[in-house]
Amino acid sequence: MNRILLPLLGIMAVIALWWLATIVFAIPKFLLPSPQDVFETYQGQQAFLWEQTWVTVTETVQGFALSIVVGVPVALLIVWSTILERMIYPLLLAVNAVPKIAIAPILVVWLGFGQLPKVILVLLVCFFPVVISTASGMKSTPTELVELLRSLACSRRQEFFKLRLRWALPQIFVGLKVAISLAVIGAVIAEFVGASAGLGYVIVQSGAAADTSLAFAAMVLLGVISVVLFYGLVAVERFTLPWTEETTQADN
Repeated sequence: MNRILLPLLGIMAVIALWWLATIVFAIPKFLLPSPQDVFETYQGQQAFLWEQTWVTVTETVQGFALSIVVGVPVALLIVWSTILERMIYPLLLAVNAVPKIAIAPILVVWLGFGQLPKVILVLLVCFFPVVISTASGMKSTPTELVELLRSLACSRRQEFFKLRLRWALPQIFVGLKVAISLAVIGAVIAEFVGASAGLGYVIVQSGAAADTSLAFAAMVLLGVISVVLFYGLVAVERFTLPWTEETTQADN
């Protein structure tokens, strides 16, 4: 019950303080709408907002899944070969250092105004944490366990799947949880440039029209997306790795 009630209590406290600030300081609606204004705007444009929400969710999930498909094999190459690690790591750091907002217009020029450039930008945002967490998890396998398997004449493939991958899974999920939070940000950044749909597009258009209530409604939905995707991944982790939660509870 604490896992449900305490977050709800925190959300209610933030909403109450927000509402109180708009009343006490008499903030105009076009500067900071009250929670009631945002809710009324959401009710009036519910169908439109949910349609844009689905666009953003689709881009986020596709880009995140693609980052796993591409990032995990790259991490395995890094772990497999020291030469490849020294070649690839500087490139990863260089690509990660480039501001993604600067890449978005270039992707639009290269790939057009469709969904593909948004998915690619989400991939670029999520790629680095996926690669780093996977590689770190693989390298953290205890040496004595590796030597034990090798003494039993296990093949390199058995060593990888039966030991290294399983040992790395908790660390991999840490990177995935970081990446899924960044994925929503990447999708919104991509929608700021050359988009005709999505919650990022709604925020840009409503800001240009000084419709802050609609912009806040879109931002609230973005927060909901982030929370749902993050805790959905946490549920997958608990189902896949039940022993990690048991170990944590035992340590506490």
